[in-house]
Amino acid sequence: MSDSGAPEAARVLVGVSGSLGSLTALCRAADEARRRGAELWPVLAWEPPGGELAARRTPASYVLLDEWRRLARRNLLTALDDAFGDTGPGVPMRALVARGTAGRALVESADRESDLLVVGAGRRSGWHRLCSCSVSRYCLAHAVCPVLAVPPSPLEAELTTAHRRNLWRLRLDTRRLAEAAEKTTAPDA
Repeated sequence: MSDSGAPEAARVLVGVSGSLGSLTALCRAADEARRRGAELWPVLAWEPPGGELAARRTPASYVLLDEWRRLARRNLLTALDDAFGDTGPGVPMRALVARGTAGRALVESADRESDLLVVGAGRRSGWHRLCSCSVSRYCLAHAVCPVLAVPPSPLEAELTTAHRRNLWRLRLDTRRLAEAAEKTTAPDA
């Protein structure tokens, strides 16, 4: 490391997985980076299928590591394209693909006190909190920098409801859609 005396650039790191919640967090992180005059660091964490222990047990996994890393890079580029399209985030960006669990990779990447770590807060139901490890809770507990937990988009709840209705083959109540459409249409001039 060089002691050039130059101040390190401010960074806003954000966890990216490609989910709707992570895309919401990515857009919020880009807004925060613009507001702070900081670099945006999208981070996609990946692990070999079955986890690190399974990868160590299987000799074939060493052959596949480059392919899994390539797929992770492609997933990150796809998420960035979904969030920003051709215009980009409007701030300097340095994308990072990190091997490891999401929480640990994010905390290790956001290793400066001046960083801001942005994560999606995930689902809020008690069942999901009980059954899954929360990346946002891990980051809140272990990060050395401030952490911004972005709540899920209201659209995510609507999509979940629509998927559930499709799964159970329930009819769609179009009255609510018609009322919403009437509110958004401009009155005739």
